[in-house]
Amino acid sequence: MRVVLAVVALLLTGCATAAASPHNAADVMFLQMLIPQNQQGIEIVRLASGRPLPASLKELAAAIEATQRTEVEDMRRWLREWNQPEAMDANPQAHAGHGGMKTASPDLVGALRTAPDSEFTRRFLDVLTGQQQGAVELAQAENGAGGGVNAQARDLARRVIESRTAEVKQLLNTKT
Repeated sequence: MRVVLAVVALLLTGCATAAASPHNAADVMFLQMLIPQNQQGIEIVRLASGRPLPASLKELAAAIEATQRTEVEDMRRWLREWNQPEAMDANPQAHAGHGGMKTASPDLVGALRTAPDSEFTRRFLDVLTGQQQGAVELAQAENGAGGGVNAQARDLARRVIESRTAEVKQLLNTKT
């Protein structure tokens, strides 16, 4: 009986260790860079809510917002569990391993915010396409050589590549 209890205790300990899967600096950097990237994506798609856009584009914007909100919540939780800061290193060179920041220029987002309705759809498509492509590039760095080791972060990167690539294709095929 003692042997069985010892084996069960070892198995339970192993499960707890597996649940707290390892991570490395690349995983942390990926999450720290994708959080502001997603926050900007949410900001961009929210600009579409009061604008005259095709219904399919409004639906896509709503789906992007919901997905990226969930991703941000997950990433923040993982960083807390890893005792890592949410904010990334302010030194731009610290992000070179992921190709630098992939967010849209604040000037482009500002111009989108003030764009007349007659130009909004075209500008929205341009800015959001570039912004979503930036997320794909971050995710590719996470899953590439020298990238992350955390299974959850690598799975998120895979999902980002798949979803954002599909969204970019949909944006590129939208008629203005």
